[in-house]
Amino acid sequence: MHKHARMTKPMHTYSAKLSEEQQKILTEILTAGNYRPLTVPHTSIAVEADGCNVNLYKRGKLLIQGKGTRDFVEFVLEPLVLQTVGVGYEAILDPMAREPHVGIDESGKGDFFGPMVIAAAFVDDTLFTAMETLGVKDSKSISSDKKALALGQEIRKLLGKRCDVIKIGPAAYNRLYAKMRSVNRILAWGHAQVLENILPNVQNCTFAISDQFGTKESVERALKQKGRGIKLVQRHKAESDMAVAAASILARERFLRELDAASKATGVTLRKGASQQVQQAAVELVEKHGPTALLNHAKCHFRTTDQVLKTTGFDRKALPPEGQVVSQAANGRPWQKR
Repeated sequence: MHKHARMTKPMHTYSAKLSEEQQKILTEILTAGNYRPLTVPHTSIAVEADGCNVNLYKRGKLLIQGKGTRDFVEFVLEPLVLQTVGVGYEAILDPMAREPHVGIDESGKGDFFGPMVIAAAFVDDTLFTAMETLGVKDSKSISSDKKALALGQEIRKLLGKRCDVIKIGPAAYNRLYAKMRSVNRILAWGHAQVLENILPNVQNCTFAISDQFGTKESVERALKQKGRGIKLVQRHKAESDMAVAAASILARERFLRELDAASKATGVTLRKGASQQVQQAAVELVEKHGPTALLNHAKCHFRTTDQVLKTTGFDRKALPPEGQVVSQAANGRPWQKR
């Protein structure tokens, strides 16, 4: 049975963030061992091991690729560097991993432009194996948007009605934030809604897993009749769960598609995140379409809104009431308008 047997599925890629001490240990191992040095940009050390390439980047990211990845992780990295046991023993360490359950995750929460997207994905023993073969993992560890888009499409094809995605577009998001005054309350509502949507299409599901945010009770309060019959589990770094990882990819895929569509519609490249480039794009958007365009394409409670409006000669009075509400973190006082 899967709960008791060690897993030996192929693994062709592995990534992790190493501490300074772990980087030092791995560097010593790779330097002293019988490995062929490689030249890879931005790495502190890169080698060819038995059947895989091991790249340790200067900022501590480790990337291992090749058919020998599993053996290197299991017999070198985990016992000597990470000092943990995980690869090959996932089912023993987390016996619930292959049980029928739903994973929930979101994308766009910290992005100025674009929607907040919340997704749910169902996993059972058979689907776990299929997703493992596809290479499903936390979307944050997938550096390529192109790969996230392709993988999201594969997951949707595999799951069919056993997954669900809801989009809270910027206009709706701004109205909700003006009413709820809390990102976590919006998240709780969205998690409850997507769970309610998926449950009629899955069988033998007794629990759902999501990342830790706010309080579990806030999600439970938002659930309706179907959702109240299952157990909610919130975990730190829940994306390590296969169902949550699948949901994270589905959410990111939809977010990227929506952002691309909005960029084409406005004629402005709306970027991810909340960087200086994002602010510059927002300035271009306001200059091209006026300040109210922010309501339809951005999360207006971000402080970025004030910076953009100031640069373009406006202030929040140029926006309707739902665009005048700011984050508590922006001024230290809740529910304030400017």
